Amino acid sequence: MPAAPGGPRLLLRRLREAMAEPVSPQARLDRIVVLIAANVVAEVCSVYVLRDDNTLELFATEGLNREAVHQTRMRTDEGLVGLIARTAEPLSLSDAQNHPAFSYRPETGEEAYHAFLGVPLLRAGNTLGVLTVQNKTYRVYSEEEIEALQTTAMVLSEMIASGELEGLAPDAGTAARRPVLARGIALADGIGLGYVVLHEPRVVVKTLIAENVEREVARLDAAIEEVRSAIDALVERGDRIGTAESREVLETVRMFAHDKGWLRRMREAVASGLTAEAAVERVQSDNRARMMRQSDPYLRERLHDLDDLANRLLRTLIGSEAAGAVVLPENAILVARTMGPAALLDYEASTLRGIVLEEGGPTSHVAIVARALGIPAVGEVENATALCDAGDAIIVDGVAGEIHVRPGPEVEAAYAEMVRLRARRQEQYRALRDVPAQTRDGVRVGLHLNAGLLVDFSHLQETGAEGVGLFRTELQFMVAQRMPSAAEQEELYRKVFAASAGKSVTVRTLDIGGDKILPYMAKLEEENPALGWRAIRIGLDRPALLRMQLRALLKAADGDPLKIMFPMVATVDEFVRARGIVEREKAYLKRHGYRLPTDCRLGAMIEVPSLLFQIDEIAREADFLSVGSNDLMQFLFAVDRENRRVADRFDPLSVAALRAFRLIAERANAASCPVTVCGEIGGRPLDAMALIGLGYRQLSMSPAAIGPVKAMVLSLDAGAVAALIDAEMARMHDGDSLRPVLTAFAHAHGIPI
Repeated sequence: MPAAPGGPRLLLRRLREAMAEPVSPQARLDRIVVLIAANVVAEVCSVYVLRDDNTLELFATEGLNREAVHQTRMRTDEGLVGLIARTAEPLSLSDAQNHPAFSYRPETGEEAYHAFLGVPLLRAGNTLGVLTVQNKTYRVYSEEEIEALQTTAMVLSEMIASGELEGLAPDAGTAARRPVLARGIALADGIGLGYVVLHEPRVVVKTLIAENVEREVARLDAAIEEVRSAIDALVERGDRIGTAESREVLETVRMFAHDKGWLRRMREAVASGLTAEAAVERVQSDNRARMMRQSDPYLRERLHDLDDLANRLLRTLIGSEAAGAVVLPENAILVARTMGPAALLDYEASTLRGIVLEEGGPTSHVAIVARALGIPAVGEVENATALCDAGDAIIVDGVAGEIHVRPGPEVEAAYAEMVRLRARRQEQYRALRDVPAQTRDGVRVGLHLNAGLLVDFSHLQETGAEGVGLFRTELQFMVAQRMPSAAEQEELYRKVFAASAGKSVTVRTLDIGGDKILPYMAKLEEENPALGWRAIRIGLDRPALLRMQLRALLKAADGDPLKIMFPMVATVDEFVRARGIVEREKAYLKRHGYRLPTDCRLGAMIEVPSLLFQIDEIAREADFLSVGSNDLMQFLFAVDRENRRVADRFDPLSVAALRAFRLIAERANAASCPVTVCGEIGGRPLDAMALIGLGYRQLSMSPAAIGPVKAMVLSLDAGAVAALIDAEMARMHDGDSLRPVLTAFAHAHGIPI
């Protein structure tokens, strides 16, 4: 049976008129199903909306019993409507009652209908409901009718997403506005309550229905050609998307941009009566729906590439001016697919209450900057940018590593109370600021800060930290658009030393390479970047870069003491060579009349396991040692700490790990070589307790960790925990963990962990 004259274009025009009528939402929805039924010459048209309890409710119908509206509900694993909601795919049947998923509902009166066509109501790939039409005859619906229903479904999806239908069934809300709990991993400690700000806002398509289809086709073709040309130019120049994407990703995006099937589907959507931008959004929503349901991680990863391409096309169609700039409200929570430290620092930190990322692990630089700024952050939240809209209420739990989008009043009240409790606990920690970190049996423990930005230095006074145990110099390079000059580096280091107010600062030379790629630095393709050309290896192979940084540091010290340490040292010879470069720079500056540091101490970071077998030699050569526990554990256990599948397979409190830590402490202390732990382990009270038991007396950590670790130290008997560790390590196997034993010890002795 053919569609009514005018087809989908006429239907969309009538829908536009119906949407503009000054009537109630229910009356508007009732009018819409009548229009759809007439257009496809169907005896039944029904709209089912997905509720926040994951059931599908009949919201409007033409042809079925009206009494069933807001009464008929079904689960998503029930019936044909549930099947469409689950698969997010259209379903066309000439004899629906013989389909194995058919579910008979006597209250609807649908037993007389055989032909069935249903399409999902999609937005950003998420299912919001189902639109169906039915006929008594055993008919086959045409491709044009399926296309018309899908196009109409997009209009209905926007109606649902706007919240217009929320009040039609007051006992529960629609899925479009339901609360969502999503889990990821904690990046920065803390709890933030606020409102969503999308880092890269989705382009809002305001005009869905075309006035002139031919003109919309021309607009679409012109925009596609412009986007293709821009991507081709990027590939030819070798540029990268953002700051860390490789040429391979650009090639993938270019492949999608030239895909004929993608273009055909968008043209078909325009031909059905949509504007060019609405067609792009509809096709991309369909793509998202399919790919989000794929188990193949490669296919799911390609979804990001398609999103990027669709957003480029939408911005081209609407214009960058129409996209608008991001304006931060009070209590802003940034939500992004990914973000570099420079992008984060572009925002006004005082208004940020949290960060949510689809990508990025705890040791990523954006996580480090978030911790420095004291902003709670959660990473690896799947599909985060599609779970929420700008302005949605959201809670970021940087302790549990989860987020709550559109939280209910009970959840919001519970977290508000947690924030108050944390605030009281912070007051207790602040009261310890000037109390020396000394155990009950008289062991003094030096607590230092990890830093990378000038803003970090305000925490020296706030926390009472003894100094900065690790200053990451690479952050200055990563947030700049070009290589900082020698003068710019010297200026920063002078500000750093001034901000320290006489407290000790240990400066780590440039630690780049691996996952730390500078925006202006060509990415080197390596099979194993973490084990490749990075850190001191770059400095020794490109001595001009290292010399410029060392000269800037020596000049900025201006006669005061200076501590420099080299990262990723794998052999004693590498340290000796780096020390030789320092000596040459000192000689150069002395010849030119500059003041040299009164005391220039040089240290090595122990991150590469090979140094465990050269520990006596490096302890004799270096003025001090610093244990980079993050990388040391990664390399020791051959576990990529950014890979969630394997990152939890080792425990730094296992016997094997503690033996490595004890070896370093014992040999360094025997050589009278000061040793500090500056990895994440030092900032966790229970782990820090173990380190003290192993003989470490200097720990460096994030500002937020100073208070909890100091409270632990003040309650600790260092001799008792040392004896416990010795006894347990003597009787346990290498793979066993002391975590349960140490936890029980802490609880038994009232030690806060």
